[in-house]
Amino acid sequence: MPIYRRLPKRGFTNIFKKQFEIVNIGDLACCLEVDPITPEVLKEKGLIKKIGLVKVLGCGDLAKPINVHAHKFSGSAQAKIEKSGGKVVKL
Repeated sequence: MPIYRRLPKRGFTNIFKKQFEIVNIGDLACCLEVDPITPEVLKEKGLIKKIGLVKVLGCGDLAKPINVHAHKFSGSAQAKIEKSGGKVVKL
């Protein structure tokens, strides 16, 4: 009997798992002239592959206040955006 039939099957694949597109605050520097920054703008700039669920992470720094529309924000990203005078909008 082949080994792949002798070994037990383990785990499963969750078909309801949400896949987020990840964007760092440092990457948003190329979008400063656009207000607000939405998933459609991020797709046009090439920061995400597909328009879907977007999560913003807090890696990097902000020079100007920005308005960001996304589905999720990390705590540090939200704090940095609001500290620079920007606005966070959860979709």
